[in-house]
Amino acid sequence: MEQNQRSLVQSTVAATKRLLFDPAYFWRLATLVILGDVVLTQLVIHYVRYTEIDYITYLKQIEVYQSGERRYPNITGPTGPLVYPAGHVLLHRFLHWALPGDSESPVLWPAQQVYGVLYTISEILACKVYQQAGGVPNYLVILLALSKRLHSIYVLRMFNDCWTATIFLAALVAFNQKRLLLGSILYSAALSVKMNVLLYLPGLLVVFVLQSGIIPTLGYLSTIALCQAIVAVPFLTTYPHEYLTNAFEFSRVFLYKWTVNWRSVSEETFLSPTFARSLLAGHLITLIVFGFLWCREDGGVVKVLDRAIRRPSLPAGISAMSPDRITTILFTSNLIGIVFARSLHFQFYSWYAQQLPFLLWRTKFPIPVKVLLLGLIEYTWNAYPPSPLTSVLQVAANATIVAGLYVGYPEGKKVRSGSKKRS
Repeated sequence: MEQNQRSLVQSTVAATKRLLFDPAYFWRLATLVILGDVVLTQLVIHYVRYTEIDYITYLKQIEVYQSGERRYPNITGPTGPLVYPAGHVLLHRFLHWALPGDSESPVLWPAQQVYGVLYTISEILACKVYQQAGGVPNYLVILLALSKRLHSIYVLRMFNDCWTATIFLAALVAFNQKRLLLGSILYSAALSVKMNVLLYLPGLLVVFVLQSGIIPTLGYLSTIALCQAIVAVPFLTTYPHEYLTNAFEFSRVFLYKWTVNWRSVSEETFLSPTFARSLLAGHLITLIVFGFLWCREDGGVVKVLDRAIRRPSLPAGISAMSPDRITTILFTSNLIGIVFARSLHFQFYSWYAQQLPFLLWRTKFPIPVKVLLLGLIEYTWNAYPPSPLTSVLQVAANATIVAGLYVGYPEGKKVRSGSKKRS
């Protein structure tokens, strides 16, 4: 009897270790986590009160659009005018048609279910990216399901950021499969909903040039631009200037009361052009530094540029890029942009929440430090109202991860299944 019990314990421990660490069991654990999170998400929808912020505004703006208005500044709702690209309009026009209710009498539960499904899809895609990249323990997928704020952003707030984050993950899956054209179309789809995915563009340019060369890169960029133009036809053929200056307003100044990351500075400093220029300079300098690191495996920036110029239709890299390297570069490019963002609002956590465990495991920090940083960032995004202390902690934690990537594995952990040198 005692021997049978000991054998049962040993087999249970062995099975648990396989689930947590053996890559062959990755999807078994991921499936359990995803199914468990489906239940958790339904409990959140059922028991936690919904808080209206922007969703009714989205519906009202669609109703103004459907009335025939095409001038962007005139398409308004309770929280202000439309400031998102045309993909946002198409998406919410469909939701307005497909779901019951309107801006005057919204029916929230069906919409919450749509966003619950969207959340689950984002989690599946995040797991797929982790599995493609490799070099991370299986148990990281458990961390993907533990964010209180992320559940709130999806099913208790229903922000459009959720669509952008999910579509980008689909694009990344395509990029990791070397399906660059499909990835470009999906990237453009994400961009058409909200322009924060431009934070990935510096890293994406590196990936394009290393994988395909300058001329193909121009082709992929043209595809992205063409998709934007197609989606925006109703506005570009009527009031193009108003559309471009409102949907892609790079000079937009956010309200100080909503900032999560810069409560540690005064409102005067926050609104000053000098502060904005300083953040932009820091962003550009950090990207340049990492640009050198991202090209290191291919002989350095100088040699990459030399190959790119001499043979513009061929890959500038000397080896095929692994999903690990692609994912690390793109996630890092996004995080650098977040560190130097002029302002972050609570929903912006969805931009990188599912990327943080992966990025932390691309540093050389001890596991307790990685978990501490992850918990600290989650805490700062849940603290309301944001305070100078939570802002300092958030910026410091994000910057610490960037520094950890710099001295850790900025090009990935060299996990290259099937990667070969090019002749």
